[in-house]
Amino acid sequence: ILRETLSRRGVWVITGIGKYFRQVDKNRSGFLSQAAFKEALKLFHLEIPEGDFESLWLILDDSKSDKVDYGEFTRAVFGEMNEYRKVFVRKVSFV
Repeated sequence: ILRETLSRRGVWVITGIGKYFRQVDKNRSGFLSQAAFKEALKLFHLEIPEGDFESLWLILDDSKSDKVDYGEFTRAVFGEMNEYRKVFVRKVSFV
């Protein structure tokens, strides 16, 4: 449901969520708490029924740490980067 909703919303919501997650992650751990994740969805008007949210959280928090890795979230929702984007990111990383 979330993936479908995000695909209809456009790039600004996706980039906005990423920016919000980076702001919330004060210690730069790359992890988000359940409360921060839920607040982000609410902030971007991506409300999900509680039962669906719990299912989504169980999928995203597969380590049962009560935190979600932001990278895992983006891969789960948006999928892996295509090869063109991976090459581009590698080039930028070395600059």
